[in-house]
Amino acid sequence: MENILFFLIPKKDVVFLPGNCSVKFALDVMEENGYSAIPIINDKGKYIRTLTEGDLLWELKNHREMTFVNSSRYNIEDISSRRSVEAVGIGEPLDKIIEMSKLQNFVPVVDDEGVFIGIIRRQEVIDYLLKINKLVSA
Repeated sequence: MENILFFLIPKKDVVFLPGNCSVKFALDVMEENGYSAIPIINDKGKYIRTLTEGDLLWELKNHREMTFVNSSRYNIEDISSRRSVEAVGIGEPLDKIIEMSKLQNFVPVVDDEGVFIGIIRRQEVIDYLLKINKLVSA
């Protein structure tokens, strides 16, 4: 079985948000990149959580004072997460990554200190499984 680092998209190639950015900035970054979910990293480089479009939508629905127009006044730290996107350490077995990929579009990866080092996308996991399946069926 492969090491999970084989699938890693390094931090330098991942779009992420700083933990102290505004809701407007987050919306702009997500729209510009076409993402429905994006990791949030604190000023020490540690993974905090993942922000989703749904988190933003529910916040706008439940807090009528927030609008798209004034969203730059609000910080993403104040947005609640409706679903937890778990991160894994670099030593996690691949079968755990496969399991997590069933529920998450990507799996954030952290080092032993909790510092965000990248993501593993569901697409790479599926491609790997298809490749293995072809080898077994051949």
